[in-house]
Amino acid sequence: MASLDVEALTVRFGERAVLDAVGLAVDERETVCVLGPSGSGKSTLLRAVAGLQRIDAGRVRLAGRDQAGIPAHRRGLGLMFQDHQLFPQRDVAGNVAFGLRVQGVRRERAAARVAELLDLVGLPGAGGRAVASLSGGEQQRVALARALAPEPRLLMLDEPLGQLDRGLRERLVVELRQLFDRLGTTVLAVTHDQGEAFALAHRVVIMAEGRVAQSGTPMEVWQRPASAFVARFLGFDNLVPATVKESGAETAHTAWGPLPVPPGTPEGECTLLVRPAGVRLVGPENGPGKGSEDGPRARVLARTFRGDHLAVLLDVEGAPRLEASCALTDAPAVGEAVRPRFDAAEIVRLPPVVDGGGPARTGAAPPAAPLPR
Repeated sequence: MASLDVEALTVRFGERAVLDAVGLAVDERETVCVLGPSGSGKSTLLRAVAGLQRIDAGRVRLAGRDQAGIPAHRRGLGLMFQDHQLFPQRDVAGNVAFGLRVQGVRRERAAARVAELLDLVGLPGAGGRAVASLSGGEQQRVALARALAPEPRLLMLDEPLGQLDRGLRERLVVELRQLFDRLGTTVLAVTHDQGEAFALAHRVVIMAEGRVAQSGTPMEVWQRPASAFVARFLGFDNLVPATVKESGAETAHTAWGPLPVPPGTPEGECTLLVRPAGVRLVGPENGPGKGSEDGPRARVLARTFRGDHLAVLLDVEGAPRLEASCALTDAPAVGEAVRPRFDAAEIVRLPPVVDGGGPARTGAAPPAAPLPR
């Protein structure tokens, strides 16, 4: 039985459906992270599950029990928000013990539970400290310990690390994943940070305009985005309309010329995602007359340092711009003429993008002016 089962959940603000018949299940001991742009409905989903937001249609079940009419404080959930919401008048131990006091847990048992949790979150012996004396990361750990103290059936996190600096966020997300796995905690988290979600979750759910756009393991979503929207949300901009003429053909026709596609690719109109790692750059002397793998004419517009590689933006003759990923020592200089070649293993077929029933589009940059010969 799923720990959480959401069925056709709908929430309307006026005429607008912020959640539009959303379905979602979270299994016992599973961590699910919900991602999406602002306004996609992810925080509303969390609030509706928690009983903090009235729903217009659908059901929320926790351990098989319908939560209709059950107030938030009786749902057995642990809640942790971006702004911590610690009680400044209480010390660390008083904050962590709050839920236990509400449950009527005896003082001695509560004290032992507080000490255990502070040790688990990396704050041993900090029970007597004032909240105001804590750093942002330490406050986040206290908020987590407080949410875990009553042993909730489902822990719900809303942008849990959003106010922390990047280095601390990356360190804490690893610790959280290890802690949840060790405790067997069931978690539903909402975040806008893709790196945080992919590092923390067993499963990622991407939302768009109040609906689930894709759900899968981090590896599945990253390697096989379900649509151009998901691909762009993940940061992939190399999207181009394409046509595969024959079912099983290994070439697609695009504005970037013929592109290799994986064997067995279905025929018809589609959108192709070309990962930057699948774009190899060669000098113009390796282009004309060298066979069917010739790439289009292009010139380097910009180079961006990305730590272990350079992102190279190309102005492609008569076609949308293209990004390539190059080793630090191999990247061509800005202004240099190149020809991109493509690796079929890094190309993903997506459904065509349709706007109002019109032709497939991707929203890519307009074709650049012809390059000088």
